[in-house]
Amino acid sequence: MQRISKQSTMNIKDLLLDDALKALEDQIILSFEGLWSKDHDYTDERSLIEVRKTIINHRVLQYQDLLLPDIIAFNDAMREALREMFDKAHAVYEANKGFGEDVEVEACCYFSNDYPALHPVQGENRQELWNALQDSGWNLLYEYGVSFPLQLRGNDDPDSNDFDEFIGMNCPPPNWNEGLDQELTKDLHLIQAFHNLFDHTDFAITDFIYCRDFYYEIKVGFRNEAQQNH
Repeated sequence: MQRISKQSTMNIKDLLLDDALKALEDQIILSFEGLWSKDHDYTDERSLIEVRKTIINHRVLQYQDLLLPDIIAFNDAMREALREMFDKAHAVYEANKGFGEDVEVEACCYFSNDYPALHPVQGENRQELWNALQDSGWNLLYEYGVSFPLQLRGNDDPDSNDFDEFIGMNCPPPNWNEGLDQELTKDLHLIQAFHNLFDHTDFAITDFIYCRDFYYEIKVGFRNEAQQNH
């Protein structure tokens, strides 16, 4: 994978601004908002965001030196958000488990709904584009957020009870950097959620590495006897 010095005159914003990419993003917004047909099903065009991801990643991953500071900062911010969610979900579970072993708690972590203020491309329609990219009707594997949901039940599942297990830091080496420059990123300790976003969702890498704000949802449910017997 090609790398360049941070002293290069190239910058990430240059790679994300051209007429062809803008036309594609305009079509994504138009399709998502369904302005041109009341019978239009925007999910029929989910390939638009797949194509956009491919184009952007092909461009920017040639310049990973320039992305590195934001990859690190994003990974740290996401780890902190998941830690907060993990602790809160366990507190909710502990507060409710007195109702019996049938208590279930599910927690999911998401990006802020606001377009990232640190993104190098700002301006008209960026919030609309962000809304489209976060929609699980298109971005199917984002339905449960940045990672697999945390599920707490009346069992001792290690992934649910140990934070390092939950974020994938229990495997050697503890670094989910598949698809990135292995030498450049060898010491980053990227968590599993980074790999999930980069490899499995339809976000381009520049869509999420500028995010610093997250929110989480925690749901509490109770299984009944009929459900347990199925």
